[in-house]
Amino acid sequence: MRGFNVSEIVVAKFGGSSLSDSNQFKKVKNIIMSDNKRKFVVPSAPGKRFVKDYKITDLLYLCQSHVQQKIPFEDVFKIISSRYKEIISDLKLDFDISPYLNEVQHKIAAGAASDYTASRGEYLNGLILAKYLNFNFIDAADIILFNKRGRLDDKKTYELINEKLGPLENAVIPGFYGKSYTGEIKTFSRGGSDITGAIISCGVEAALYENWTDVSGFLMADPRIVKNPKNIKEITYRELRELSYMGATVLHEESVFPVRRAEIPINIKNTNQPDHCGTFIVNNPLEENPSAITGIAGKKDFTVIAIEKTMMNQELGFCRKLLSIVEANGVSFENMPCGIDTVSIVIAKSELKDKLDNILDEIEDQLKPDSLVVYEDMALIATVGKGMISRKGVSAKIFKALGDNNINIRMINQGSSEINIIVGVENADFEKATRAIYNEFV
Repeated sequence: MRGFNVSEIVVAKFGGSSLSDSNQFKKVKNIIMSDNKRKFVVPSAPGKRFVKDYKITDLLYLCQSHVQQKIPFEDVFKIISSRYKEIISDLKLDFDISPYLNEVQHKIAAGAASDYTASRGEYLNGLILAKYLNFNFIDAADIILFNKRGRLDDKKTYELINEKLGPLENAVIPGFYGKSYTGEIKTFSRGGSDITGAIISCGVEAALYENWTDVSGFLMADPRIVKNPKNIKEITYRELRELSYMGATVLHEESVFPVRRAEIPINIKNTNQPDHCGTFIVNNPLEENPSAITGIAGKKDFTVIAIEKTMMNQELGFCRKLLSIVEANGVSFENMPCGIDTVSIVIAKSELKDKLDNILDEIEDQLKPDSLVVYEDMALIATVGKGMISRKGVSAKIFKALGDNNINIRMINQGSSEINIIVGVENADFEKATRAIYNEFV
């Protein structure tokens, strides 16, 4: 954008755990002040300080729920006020937040919309952080706009970012929300501060988008399953999408798209371990991955409907009819591996609920299959890696690892992009299978 020296701009987004109390605020300030390229900062609302603590956003939603049910919410709002005032007191800031808190409380009591209510966590935290850093404060509602369809108005948003942020040396912009075309506060989906950070990064043409959280980037596997999995130093956007889809989430999925289009790298960093390199998310990796795979992720509790019919491949529209049956029952599917005379449709158990019998009856009636079998309690495991395309024997290693550990493969599917191989196993074998694949490659 005009007016920005793009070579010197880093946008830093800090999650709720990074700004949960005054000690975390101090860490954040040290991080920002250690590099003068960190000019624009996007904060989330305060998160949990300990296991049984409350997230501020959850408390705000609770306040609104109380109002809707005509239950007094003052005690809940007092907890919110105390959190912010405690942070200000501990940081010894000369800042009276009471007028802002009073305004929020008054509007919630008057029946404010849920988007306004939920967004105030970031708004209030942004005010405090700006004061603490001695940065400018820019309300996200003044620069992030949504159109009539509720989607980001890219053109107007980036024009406002250029106009409002271009003349500034630095600024704090609260995450999670913007303004609708009617002038009301509108939020992104939960976790949307990641999206705000990406939009600001794109708008100021940043050299880097740092996403600071409580983990040191992505791991190659779930640490609850694999002991001490290796850190992923570098991952492509395509690989990230594949792993995120299978449950490996560190940042909001939608936050990838603005920076991906602009080819701005993302660096996932740990506020509590700022010297750790974290994980870089890039369009094209700088180094070839020596292990061929980037990561492993998976999910349990799928149901597979397996259909067999002789000469299926010559029956025009067979798969379309099958998907139409699933769609008509309000069910989405995860995967659809096919053969010449066979097709299977993989559906999350949570999607099916009480609809399975009706779907099976319609398949029998409309498609007249030779065989119709249901396999329940299946888990899907995705092995993902851009390096798989050019490496021979990756599939063989996966199958060998599972075979050596006496794990029966119920389904195999490789995406057309050739950067992922998905296997289906019994739920009971999920953890064992994940460890087997990891150990085979790492």
